[in-house]
Amino acid sequence: MTEITTSELLAELHKAAGAVASTAAKFTDEDVKAPSGLPGWTRGHVLAHLAGISNAMARQLEFAARGASVELYDGGQDGRTKAIEMAAGHNADAHRADLQAGLDRALTAFDSLEGDADWQTSIAYRGGVVFDGGLALWRELVIHTADLDAGLGPETWSRKFCEHLFDFLAARVPPGEKLVLQPLGLPPVTLGLGRSTVISGMITDIAAWLAGREPSLGSLRATAAADGVDLPELLPWPAGTPAAGATPSGTPAAR
Repeated sequence: MTEITTSELLAELHKAAGAVASTAAKFTDEDVKAPSGLPGWTRGHVLAHLAGISNAMARQLEFAARGASVELYDGGQDGRTKAIEMAAGHNADAHRADLQAGLDRALTAFDSLEGDADWQTSIAYRGGVVFDGGLALWRELVIHTADLDAGLGPETWSRKFCEHLFDFLAARVPPGEKLVLQPLGLPPVTLGLGRSTVISGMITDIAAWLAGREPSLGSLRATAAADGVDLPELLPWPAGTPAAGATPSGTPAAR
């Protein structure tokens, strides 16, 4: 799998922000009340979360630039949950304004980074660095745009994004299991050690399944010792602050 550079990541952040803003621009007040792809969440919940995570990640960078550290969400996970619930019922215009403000703040923070040293500055999020925060925001924006169920589903995910998910979500493979991911027309990717199951299909379907989303192209097939088997159960989203794979209950979305 190819590594993503800081310049590529910055471009992907701008692209993902543009996609979610364009999607939100189409919503009416009734649209934001409609169910999203996440159980128990309306589109309004997803939009409120996207605004929240954008502001939260911007705050990580703003504090890091001053040599300081701060938890991801003001008030921790309780603060995150309360903010989403309070904002979920807003009308479409309010959601758009909040989302755009959060996106602008985050992009300004990432655009202000001047070199590799800035990208390697420590932040509180998962005990990582600014680059990890950029990857996290990329995941949030792309996956939750698909959760809005408005025409930009997993089938639109890029190869680079899917390969990033293969790497990040390797932690979902249970101990003693080995998944051999075989995207159609592409080299295989092996995750884990132990009993082998081959997961074949379009790269976007494999990535969607790993991310707890419903594969949109219906191409997935699992085999073990050349026999067809059920898709294996996966562990929860990697430990840490619940990210794009977490539903309101904190468990991975639809398998």
